[in-house]
Amino acid sequence: MSKTPVKIYFASDLHLGARAVKNNRVNELRFVRWLEEVRKDATAIYLLGDIFDFWFEYKRAVPKGGVRLLGKIAEIVDSGIPVHFFAGNHDAWLFGYFEEELGVTVHHKPIDITLSDKKFQIGHGDGLGPGDKFYKFMKVIMDNKLCRFLFRWLHPDIGLWIAHQWSKKSREKSDGEDVYLGNDKEWLYQYCQEELKREHYDFMVFGHRHLDIDVKLNDAGSRYINIGEWFSKYTYGVFNGEGFTLKKYTN
Repeated sequence: MSKTPVKIYFASDLHLGARAVKNNRVNELRFVRWLEEVRKDATAIYLLGDIFDFWFEYKRAVPKGGVRLLGKIAEIVDSGIPVHFFAGNHDAWLFGYFEEELGVTVHHKPIDITLSDKKFQIGHGDGLGPGDKFYKFMKVIMDNKLCRFLFRWLHPDIGLWIAHQWSKKSREKSDGEDVYLGNDKEWLYQYCQEELKREHYDFMVFGHRHLDIDVKLNDAGSRYINIGEWFSKYTYGVFNGEGFTLKKYTN
């Protein structure tokens, strides 16, 4: 008996709504078009975080924008294709809206999962490994219940303004850093090496770095893959049940 065809798609770091990113509406429409195209043969879709440049769910309100994207995700889930959404450091404050309204599966930490007999570790990638100290510090703040409570009581216009100002400064500060630093300096590569001492993985797939990376980790064929970003390079990943390929959307 032949196996059911597997086609799993991965995308990360759209940063929809970022003031430091030009043509947000165009990028949203491009991403929605990509989702519509891949749904034709997708068995699952994994969105690896920072899809939104900022997201906070107030008790009775959600941030403005992204309605086309949210509608398309809901449509895809309703058609029977599972969508997994990983909370990134920019869209970490997810409190149930995506599960309840869109039907997606939300992950707040990296997961271990077997897909078509291949062992994966999948996550956004922030705060992993020996470095990334700033994001580790911010993660402590974002996970703090008191900080969440206090932010919720800010008027959304004020809270979202503060968030986007922080994001803009963070983006400006990191300009020019989106280059591969070499295995000995890449903290996600080092994280993968440490994890492989504990357990074998065929593919360790992350976002966050804004670089499309495919690096061999050992002689057993384990690979560290970073999906890249969707605001200038439009890269994505495809797993066909056997191999993993990084591609660029050019439509």
